[in-house]
Amino acid sequence: MTTYGIEFVPGSINVKQVVNYTKLAESKDIDYAWITNHYNNRHAYPTLAMIAANTDTIKMGPGIMNTFTDTPAAIASFMATLNEISDGRAVLGIGPGDLSTLPKLAIAPAKPVARLKEGVVQIRNLLSGEEVKKTGNMEFFDYDGAKLTGVTLPGKKGIPVYIGAQGPKMLQLAGEIGEGALINASNPKDFEIAIPLIKEAMDKVGKKKFDVGAYTAMSIDRDEKKARNAAKIVAAFIAAGSPPDLLKRHGLNLDNVAKIKEALGRFDFKAVGGLVTDAEIDAFTIAGTPDMVKQKCEDLAKSGVTQIIFGSPLGPDMTNSIRLLGKYIV
Repeated sequence: MTTYGIEFVPGSINVKQVVNYTKLAESKDIDYAWITNHYNNRHAYPTLAMIAANTDTIKMGPGIMNTFTDTPAAIASFMATLNEISDGRAVLGIGPGDLSTLPKLAIAPAKPVARLKEGVVQIRNLLSGEEVKKTGNMEFFDYDGAKLTGVTLPGKKGIPVYIGAQGPKMLQLAGEIGEGALINASNPKDFEIAIPLIKEAMDKVGKKKFDVGAYTAMSIDRDEKKARNAAKIVAAFIAAGSPPDLLKRHGLNLDNVAKIKEALGRFDFKAVGGLVTDAEIDAFTIAGTPDMVKQKCEDLAKSGVTQIIFGSPLGPDMTNSIRLLGKYIV
């Protein structure tokens, strides 16, 4: 059965708006709210706490934290607190960190896979109530007597961990240690590559259950042109940041993508809008009328995706987009 999530970025919209949009999403039977985590935006922690206090059924979590900017102990404490406020609805999205942002913060993104794996181990240890003692076997987080003492622990059920995964090593790590994955992709072609890597890792550890999340770039409107125009800039940024192999997978013109990247570098968004074609939009977003979006979501489900996350920009009018998603897709 397919479940549905929605992403909000507390950057261009404030916390109260995020809460109101999440309440609307909840009323449309959307299952998860994922709140992006970027240092330059409003912080995910208080935003999620506000969502937890003002909703009843929707699950919520950061999409995503990392163990470079936040320690496993801080993440564990926050997740236990969020789980308490929400009466058990917290989920953790965690990944290697934004390799374009970390250097700006004077953080060297060294050994992201190993660091993340250790971090998840220690988060789970702490959430289980364990006093984490020094072992000498950990490179990054060899805690020496750490213990959560002033929180309500989640109990045997724990808090589901979703690994933000893109490359092969991270996808395999997700299959090995995660309850799910958050994969930045909107096209079945990308999941034809990703899902076998996850399943291979699952088989090695004897895991049967896993939630494959498609963290899509969504734009829906009754007016097809408006929906697709709203997706152009997002498609441009994704294309510009994609490696050649990924661009070739989608049959994109590398010369045109180079022009898009150059225009983005000049902040010439008018030129970007003229350069982005249907090919880039279809490769990297789900954009169009409700019928078009419904078909693309069904294609994702057939490819093995089990959670479809409606990500930015959602559409030219966010309120209208959430209502359309609830009426025609969920």
